[in-house]
Amino acid sequence: MKRIQLFLLPLFFVHCSFGQNITGIWNGALQTPLMSLRLVIHITKTEDGYRSTMDSPDQNAFDMPVTSTTFDNRHLKLIIKNLGIEYLGTLNEKQEIEGIFKQGGQSFPLKLARVNIEKKEMIRSQEPTVPFPYYSEDIMFGNKRALIKLAGTLTLPQKNGIFPAVVLISGSGAQNRDEEVFGHKPFLVLSDFLTRNGIAVLRFDDRGTAASTGNFASATSFDFSTDVEAAVNYLLDRKEIDKTRIGLIGHSEGGMIASMVASVSDNIAFIVLLAASGVPGGELLLQQQKAIGKALGMSNEELHSAETVNEGAYNIVVNSVNTERLKVKLSAYFRKMINESKVHLPRGMTEKEYLIKTTEQYSNPWIQYFIRYNPAEDLEKVKCPVLTINGGKDLQVPPKENLLAIKAALEKGGNKDVTIKELSGLNHLFQECTTGLPNEYMTIEQTLSPIALNEVLNWLNNHLK
Repeated sequence: MKRIQLFLLPLFFVHCSFGQNITGIWNGALQTPLMSLRLVIHITKTEDGYRSTMDSPDQNAFDMPVTSTTFDNRHLKLIIKNLGIEYLGTLNEKQEIEGIFKQGGQSFPLKLARVNIEKKEMIRSQEPTVPFPYYSEDIMFGNKRALIKLAGTLTLPQKNGIFPAVVLISGSGAQNRDEEVFGHKPFLVLSDFLTRNGIAVLRFDDRGTAASTGNFASATSFDFSTDVEAAVNYLLDRKEIDKTRIGLIGHSEGGMIASMVASVSDNIAFIVLLAASGVPGGELLLQQQKAIGKALGMSNEELHSAETVNEGAYNIVVNSVNTERLKVKLSAYFRKMINESKVHLPRGMTEKEYLIKTTEQYSNPWIQYFIRYNPAEDLEKVKCPVLTINGGKDLQVPPKENLLAIKAALEKGGNKDVTIKELSGLNHLFQECTTGLPNEYMTIEQTLSPIALNEVLNWLNNHLK
């Protein structure tokens, strides 16, 4: 899974202190648990104070207004009400603003200065560059069931010949064909590695993303599985592809989707599950929240409280069949949690705003389907060979619980060709890491560990003989 809520950033006003002019542009970088996010603050003078707008270049967000700004005796206070953001800072003699940014109950230091902050170019040494030593073709194929067109890239070891092939299936969130996330392109690296080693690879943009048509926001995991089926049908029509050796490689949610497709299709020769879940969606979200919260230093009491609240919400989703009724139940539930002080409103957000936002999050089509879905039901029907690997430091899909669940489901279904491995020291993206927290993803030069790449290739070679 990769659906991680990123922080939007605040915007800052200042009055003059020590006779200084504060109008103009201020720059800062907010260090969140997920990444470093640059801010660009534009301040102009008005008749009764100041007006500001904020750009967050790393999130492609520009001209965001601040709800209210006060500046008194060098102390700055900014509120962005609709985002639940508050910033308190002090203008020092160096003409820097040092303060604390707060959102959603969390606090982060934030300093603003006049100096422009350039985006740090991260080294991605594994990314291949043209010319490639193989054939690469941009293609389009249709999903007739959904009436959409999907854009992708097919790479072949050579332009002519007949080759085994895999379809790459991305994790959750709108992903392009390279599964681009946190400055990395895992599927570009993976497809390059496999194609150089004799395997054709088809990777494609998610529906409604990049060059693919369709509506991503209204789609569920099942809808995405029909896109994968369309990709397989496309390969079946290519003369360069060995129709008896077409497999699926899915990462995170993509692994779940690979199992869906393999459980109903006779055209799938094998599947590789990379950090795939083996437990029901609601249970996985609780595992993820606990693992990340613990790594961030939350107390046992805080972890238990969050688990209790979230589990209650997930149970409401699981037991509801009508979206409008679900919204009513969720709104009543979270209002009760607020009244019992089990949920605290983000600073600057009204109860009404919080309830609207929360009920919408829990009732969108994708999350409803995900919370209710139990991958074991499809895994039990998968009869083709399966490789499933997880990183030992994966905090988004905790390895031990999910690998055991996948193994149990496959064995229950009678599958005799199953390989299960936990790769120590690797995170959810299969990078060699320190903590496994998402805030490391962007800072690590490596995109995919050679350990994981070779594990997949060796297994494929043994099954493609």
